[in-house]
Amino acid sequence: MAHVSKFLVKQRITMMVNRYEVREENADGTEGALLAFAQQKRMQFKEEVNFYADEGRTQKLFSFKARQGFDVRAEHDVFDEGGNAIGYFKKEFAASLLRSTWQMSYAGVNTRGQERNELIAILRRIWEWIPVVGDIWIPFLFHFDFVDQATGEQVMSSERKAAIRDRYVVHVPDSRLDFPVAASMAVALDALQSR
Repeated sequence: MAHVSKFLVKQRITMMVNRYEVREENADGTEGALLAFAQQKRMQFKEEVNFYADEGRTQKLFSFKARQGFDVRAEHDVFDEGGNAIGYFKKEFAASLLRSTWQMSYAGVNTRGQERNELIAILRRIWEWIPVVGDIWIPFLFHFDFVDQATGEQVMSSERKAAIRDRYVVHVPDSRLDFPVAASMAVALDALQSR
């Protein structure tokens, strides 16, 4: 699948799986055509998310899967429809204690992504650790920026929007970053963020 410069990710929660719609964004900011439908089964030994062409899951497009089971530092490979590895990402555990930080690699490009606002990152962590108060849901709007480690140029950003369900606008200015890797990273930022 080719490069897509901008798309939307919307989460749908059900009992045993998390589902994500990845859609085009229309010129007026509304949701456009479905690009991929993702499904993450909960409670698996090795995290795996599959992306399909439709909600009926009749055609698998791509996927990402953890190399290790139940590990906060797990490395994830992104696979195309033929099962070929086309990208990779992992969370930097130590750096993420204060500000969530990820590494993502694709097509010979190594990137690093962090929460854009350090203050919001720290407030989110404090809120989660306060007894009783931490159980009250506050929709912190956190954004991620990924930059090419060689050039410092931005390659991708994910911006969480105010909504009842998690919703993100993803910008991908780097044409080397194919849609399957970008969409996998965008979904992982939601699905794996709290680990």
